[in-house]
Amino acid sequence: MNHTTLVGLILLLPLAGAVFNGLGGLAFRGLRRQKVLIGALATLAVAVPFVLALYLFLTYGGEPLLARFFTWIAAGELELAFQYRIDELSLVMTLIVTGVGALIHLYSIGYMYEDRGYWKYFSYLNLFIFMMLNLVLADNLTLLFLGWEGVGLCSYLLIGFWYEDFKNSEAANKAFIVNRVGDAAFLLAMFLLFREVGSLDFGALLADPAALPSGVVAAAVLLLFIGATGKSAQIPLFVWLPDAMAGPTPVSALIHAATMVTSGLYLFARISPLALAAPDVLVVVALVGALTAFMAATIAVTQYDIKKVLAYSTVSQLGYMFMAAGVGAFFVSIFHVLTHAFFKACLFLGSGSVIHAMHHVEHTLHERGHHGHLDPQDMRNMGGLGRFMPATRTTYLIATLAIAGFPLTAGFFSKDEILFKAFEYGYNGHAYAWIAWILGVVTALLTAFYMMRSYVLTFEGTPRWPMADQVHPHESPATMTLPLWVLAALSLVGGFVGLPGVIAHGEWNLIHHYLGASGGGPVAEPELHAHVPLAIEWALIGLGVAIALIGLYWSWTAYRRHGLAYDDMLRERFGAFYRVWAAKYYWDEFYDRAIVQPLLRFARNGLAAFDQKVIDGAVNGVARLMAELGQRVRRVQTGVVQAYAMAIVLGVALVLALMLFG
Repeated sequence: MNHTTLVGLILLLPLAGAVFNGLGGLAFRGLRRQKVLIGALATLAVAVPFVLALYLFLTYGGEPLLARFFTWIAAGELELAFQYRIDELSLVMTLIVTGVGALIHLYSIGYMYEDRGYWKYFSYLNLFIFMMLNLVLADNLTLLFLGWEGVGLCSYLLIGFWYEDFKNSEAANKAFIVNRVGDAAFLLAMFLLFREVGSLDFGALLADPAALPSGVVAAAVLLLFIGATGKSAQIPLFVWLPDAMAGPTPVSALIHAATMVTSGLYLFARISPLALAAPDVLVVVALVGALTAFMAATIAVTQYDIKKVLAYSTVSQLGYMFMAAGVGAFFVSIFHVLTHAFFKACLFLGSGSVIHAMHHVEHTLHERGHHGHLDPQDMRNMGGLGRFMPATRTTYLIATLAIAGFPLTAGFFSKDEILFKAFEYGYNGHAYAWIAWILGVVTALLTAFYMMRSYVLTFEGTPRWPMADQVHPHESPATMTLPLWVLAALSLVGGFVGLPGVIAHGEWNLIHHYLGASGGGPVAEPELHAHVPLAIEWALIGLGVAIALIGLYWSWTAYRRHGLAYDDMLRERFGAFYRVWAAKYYWDEFYDRAIVQPLLRFARNGLAAFDQKVIDGAVNGVARLMAELGQRVRRVQTGVVQAYAMAIVLGVALVLALMLFG
């Protein structure tokens, strides 16, 4: 089986799953009841492509392979094809998308089993994977943009999946609209690059960035970064991502861990030769990433919704990835994409397991006469869940340690590499990298703190829900806990593909060598002339270990001892700062006052009058004219046969007169 056939199967199997479950469930209502069949086929539609991608990964020879299917658009000099690229970068991303995606599909079988939209949910989920695969395998910017828009559409469908709740519909609309802002910048970048290069194929775009005008390159890279701030939730377009928690929890795991939010990082890694030719833009990328990481971490400290904690954690970790890209360490950003996919998927699916159990608690309480509302996502209603949910507790703890950077876990290696690269870039004379590094160090401490806080408030201590001595939650079914164990194991060992350069002179940094950052591969790397001394490298590793341990220990002891009361202590200690963090820096209020309300006022006071008097007036005027004509013409319809006969005679006489005398 050749590579073109394999790529076709990798792409078409998720699409086939989406069509079967979507159209089949729509046309045949009986199919909707076959939930095991629906879930199994949807999972296989992603798991089989993972196996095929793994085969391509193992047999890949080192030279990029192109799989061309047909010409999409041919107009003048513009020729775009459905052509896909197989290289080190696309293979790594395909394995992440299909591997983690398959586990999320398997988990969803148990999580969504009782939902009446089960068939539709899996159709959307398969379509999401298909669009993401188009994005990461595309060989030109236009096909990548098709996948880019496709994941935006699927996120809209899945975030608003429970659309009967107006808040969910609002969240879906917010995600869709905010991302359109970034997508407009992406389109402008494509127009600009096509004008200069005459092609949108990556081979032509990245062949010789130095030959392009520096201003054009800077403008194009900046526009693409604006597009990435939408999809990958950076300042100022991050506001949609926390609200995306409105969808089912497996959707949150898919969006946050394996698909949509990684799009911007993949884009920058793909265009890394072009990005390195715009050093001034990389300053913006690094500082925006570092500020986003710090800002989101401070917000996460104040959150009580377990999914919101993880959402702001995602925004923060994405900031780390852009910080790495901003100092030219694109391979490190992809390394963190990989490890983040493992531990963040585990955390989100773990939170879903908790929410699943708390829904059971709420239902049982209602059966026993307790009719108060119990928010199943609020950690203030939890506590002590570990004794009832040992598998969820253990896997959540492992993922918490990984994201905190506990020594030898996956997050330790990738986060340490990001901080080292920022330090190294500063050491080579780039002053802005020092700012990014300092913000990254502080964010690392905050990450360890707020993630251990979420673990302790959820799983440790005394249960805080009503009638806790009588009503007990239960562990999730095997379809949900099995993916948790797999992801937890990957969260422990996944970082060993990128051991620090100080160990064996970097020979064991497999992902660095595989992505070709040291020469010849798809991911470019800047040339640095000053190397950080070995003693400083070891000191930086020690600093990373110390930060993780201090943050974890601080949070563990504080919340084990004081529980929720420690939040009150923090609120009192940090005063106005804490209020700003809890208010999410007032970003939503700013957008509402600066953009939303002025647009609504303009629509009501300006456009409404134009709409009513001009648009509606024209339509209603035509309708009234036709009605008036109808009223006048209807008078000839008298119903008197003699009148009709007289009209016929007169008509015949008129025709004869014209024939004789005309």
